[in-house]
Amino acid sequence: MFFYLSKKVAVPNNVKLKCVSWNKDQGFIACGGDDGLLKVLKLETQTDDTKLRGLAAPSNLSMNQTLEGHSGSVQVVIWNEQYQKLTTSDENGLIIVWMLYKGSWYEEMINNRNKSVVRSMSWNADGQKICIVYEDGAVIVGSVDGNRIWGKDLKGVQLCHVAWSADSKVLLFGMANGEIHIYDNQGNFIMKMKLNCLVNVTGAVSIAGIHWYHGAEGYVEPDCPCLAICFDNGRCQIMRHENDQNPVLIDTGMYVVSIQWNHTGSVLAVAGSQKVITQDKDINIVQFYTPFGEHLGTLKVPGKHMSALSWEGGGLKIALTVDSFIYFANIRPDYKWGYCSNTVVYAYTRPDRPEYCVTFWDTKNNDKYVKYVKSLISITTCGDFCILATKADENHPQEENEMETFGAMFVLVLCNSIGTPMDPKYIDLVPLFVTMTKTHVIAASKEAFYIWQYRVAKKLTALEINQITRPRKEGRERIYHVDDTPSGSLDGVLDYSKAIQGTRDPICAITASDKTLIVSRESGTFQRYSLPNVALIQKYSLNCQAYQLSLNCNSSRLAVIDILGVLTFFDLDARVTDSAGQQVIGELLKLERRDVWDMKWAKDNPDLFAVMEKTRMYVFRNLDPEEPIQTSGYICNFEDLEIKSVLLDEILKNPEYPNKDYIINFEIRSLRDSRAVIEKVGIENASQFIEDNPHPRLWRLLAEAALQKLDLHTAEQAFVRCKDYQGIKFVKRLGNLQSEPMKQAEVAAYFGRFEEAERMYLDMDRRDLAIGLRLKLGDWFRVLQLLKTGSGDADDSLLEQAHNAIGDYFADRQKRLNAIQYYVQGRNQERLAECYYMLEDYVGLENLANSLPENHMLLPEIAQMFVRVGMCEQAVTAFLKCNQPKAAVDTCVHLNQWNKAVELAKSHNMKEIGSLLAKYASHLLEKNKILDAIELYRKANYFYDAAKLMFKIADEEAKKRTKPLRVKKLYVLSALLIEQYHEQMKNAQRGKVKGKSSEATSALAGLLEEDVLSTNSRFTDNAWRGAEAYHFFILAQRQLYAGYVDTALKTALHLRDYEDIIPAVEIYSLLALCACASRAFGTCSKAFIKLESLETLSLEQKQQYEDLALEIFTKHTPKDNRKSELDGLLEGGEGKLPTCVATGSPITEYQFWMCSVCKHCVLAQEINNYNFCPLCHSAVG
Repeated sequence: MFFYLSKKVAVPNNVKLKCVSWNKDQGFIACGGDDGLLKVLKLETQTDDTKLRGLAAPSNLSMNQTLEGHSGSVQVVIWNEQYQKLTTSDENGLIIVWMLYKGSWYEEMINNRNKSVVRSMSWNADGQKICIVYEDGAVIVGSVDGNRIWGKDLKGVQLCHVAWSADSKVLLFGMANGEIHIYDNQGNFIMKMKLNCLVNVTGAVSIAGIHWYHGAEGYVEPDCPCLAICFDNGRCQIMRHENDQNPVLIDTGMYVVSIQWNHTGSVLAVAGSQKVITQDKDINIVQFYTPFGEHLGTLKVPGKHMSALSWEGGGLKIALTVDSFIYFANIRPDYKWGYCSNTVVYAYTRPDRPEYCVTFWDTKNNDKYVKYVKSLISITTCGDFCILATKADENHPQEENEMETFGAMFVLVLCNSIGTPMDPKYIDLVPLFVTMTKTHVIAASKEAFYIWQYRVAKKLTALEINQITRPRKEGRERIYHVDDTPSGSLDGVLDYSKAIQGTRDPICAITASDKTLIVSRESGTFQRYSLPNVALIQKYSLNCQAYQLSLNCNSSRLAVIDILGVLTFFDLDARVTDSAGQQVIGELLKLERRDVWDMKWAKDNPDLFAVMEKTRMYVFRNLDPEEPIQTSGYICNFEDLEIKSVLLDEILKNPEYPNKDYIINFEIRSLRDSRAVIEKVGIENASQFIEDNPHPRLWRLLAEAALQKLDLHTAEQAFVRCKDYQGIKFVKRLGNLQSEPMKQAEVAAYFGRFEEAERMYLDMDRRDLAIGLRLKLGDWFRVLQLLKTGSGDADDSLLEQAHNAIGDYFADRQKRLNAIQYYVQGRNQERLAECYYMLEDYVGLENLANSLPENHMLLPEIAQMFVRVGMCEQAVTAFLKCNQPKAAVDTCVHLNQWNKAVELAKSHNMKEIGSLLAKYASHLLEKNKILDAIELYRKANYFYDAAKLMFKIADEEAKKRTKPLRVKKLYVLSALLIEQYHEQMKNAQRGKVKGKSSEATSALAGLLEEDVLSTNSRFTDNAWRGAEAYHFFILAQRQLYAGYVDTALKTALHLRDYEDIIPAVEIYSLLALCACASRAFGTCSKAFIKLESLETLSLEQKQQYEDLALEIFTKHTPKDNRKSELDGLLEGGEGKLPTCVATGSPITEYQFWMCSVCKHCVLAQEINNYNFCPLCHSAVG
């Protein structure tokens, strides 16, 4: 971090200034002094030049208003930034609140206690409340609108300072005797603050300043110290909160008058004076510290007595009141930033996140990649990569074998230029200083340095990738203590105990090139090591403490910026004779520059470098400066005689939206002069001028200028000098062309003036060359235009290519509807299929498949598209069209279309479908999914197997004796499956015998074959028995309950034939009941005889039947009244009449209806009452 004085503003009449305050929001500066002096100033920059943004822009006082109202010396001035108010008070105790109206400041409120003087005032973080403390112990808290909230008299104390906490819950009161008391926001005393910094201090001390940073811009670290308290004797403590038992302690070694945090809480400025022992006088200084007490630097300020300081809102300037002057100093912060392969990497804090926000801004494409990094220490870049040095996360799972002997506290993360972490290294050494080359990362603490030879994927050879590599730690990571003398052999090991050993002369800066590492120490000693095998080659001595080091491109010279901003140069290889006559290596060069805060060597010239000095950039060639350029940018890159600089100050004002305007390219003088000579004097003289100042960039400039003028000889020579092989080849090709316009057109194309080149080609009637140019550029829209506008036939293959390329253009941008039009014209079926599929236009896809010839290579792919969306029929058609029946069958199986699968398997003589079906069915049965298995068989037209399973379910359900209707339905289903099976067998036989004999014969043959198949089955012939049994069982009970007792008896009598299906006890119980109700006691008696003889019944049950029979037949004779009607039914046996399934009565007439499905009959007069068959429920025809 560097600082230098930049401006001085004098107050009229030499009035001594007492206080100053800079409005962070609007930029107004208020200063108060003796005799009631109160001024409001504003520094503003008027410039439209992008290069002159920020500190480099000239600033003038746009406002200089004297505010009248105070008579005594003005002692306190503070701003309320939220409400744009200024509050001031003087030695008489008068308080005035000022407001801005139409560009001027006016009194808004006045207050005076007339008892005591105001010592301090403070607005809280949101600007709603002000706390005013008086010397006599009075405290007043008021609101922004002027109302008093509360007041309190603290007895027996003299107040001199006040501060609010960030959440406005705590107030700190500083006493004249140096004590600090903590109160809540209602004025209740909590405790006295423990002041660790005053331990061992004797004599009276007074508080110089209390400043509590409110976190408005985020914190540099979670739980970062933010409350600074400083005493006039130079002792200071920085606390995390008001009860912090372990604050950061600083002894500034100066007399302090004022302290203040910058806008982000990252730098604390302490202003005051210091005794100079040699001159016996005081000098004014400002010291700068981090929140952790690290000293950042010292700024000397002229004048006798400094009274106050205040930061500007962006933290880039500081205002200091000395005697009757305001001095302004510019601050050049140590931003965490770097530049790698067109990418600016920068970090900043945000109030809403505890981490650093690290932005990788690709300046070429204006893309941004953001990463959040906890406890970031530094950013270092080189080539295409960058290193983020951070503190290790306590709960981070560290890599296996990575932490064998120590608990790593820090991480070096290697990232590429879009922020992707490539390789993290955990180290147990504080990376205070980090530098990197194309092969190594070097991190140093104050005592030791760590070297890591990093690798990235593209550098690994195939051999190394193929080996199962366990990385050799010895070669890749090493640690050296700064006091060691390594010889270059393998003596550097990863021994972290070296990092713990102390040293009397700590490291203060490091830098490295591909072959040299320089380590600088606080005493001014520089140690030079060789790389990659680290050997101490040389020690040099300079009388300065280095802050920043930089090696030129051939490692011959070292640039050193010391902590005071003085730049010196050291020649590492020069041999000179010292004062004692001894020959020594290394020489301090004559050049010295002051107030330097950044420098960069050219990458391609060891004698060229650029220096940032205050707000100017100087370019030096061989230590001779060119005229300066006004800018305040940080230098990113210096090569090809061009300097790329970034205005980080401007970017970090709005870091989420970096602007390309903030990247500035400067051409150095030789490039500007060469361009001027070429333009104004001519190529001959320019050639001579460049010969005297050679550089590849200048030769390229000359070559391009010569090409423009078609001076091919000079162009070729210049291309040779800048080693541009493509350029040489181009010139050779131009030499072979005869036509002058043709040459000009080629040159225009070479320089990227494509419109011009195309126009020239068309003027020469060379449409083919214009098309060729557009083809090279990939401008297919223009290619198509040119093909269509030309006379004569266009090349069909080229037209197709253009249509397809435009189709690709639209498809890549998800505009597939547009793409389809071009693919159709380009006959690109493959991409068409893809577009139809992505658009879910399956009709289009089907039409495309139909239009393709058989066995087309695209058909399987289209078929797969149909499979993926479950469109079986289309998929099968496509597979069959490309002669893949196996895939078609697999698709049917996959989509559960078994009937189709079986059909295909049979038509293509595929054997395995049956086994596959059986396997799937058995899998379903194992999982007890019997109905799924039936469905599977039914779909596959395996009706016989389906029926077998269905009968099994029906039988099981019948055994439960619960719902007879459900059992009947199951038996009906089983029977229907058997009927379908019969039909299938007949059809199959018909197909076989077709053309040989009559249909009757074929049907008979079918039945015969079926007979052979099913001799072992009890249900192919009597498929309907189960259904009939339960049909009559239910019908009898319905009739009985409806009161038709005679018909019920007739129906029940049929049940005697079904004892194999319904248990006999249920049949005969129902028969006995119906007979009894119908007063057919003879039938009833037979039923009871049957019940009593059943072996399945227990003795107890039989006894009950006997008792019931006794009760009935003691009253009624066991004879049937209407014997004749029941005769036929009772006889049974052969030659039985058909039974009506609607009534249960035998059919004696010749006219009756027969069901076409189940072949059961219904009386002709009954069928009119039915729409469906009473048994199988198929529709009545």
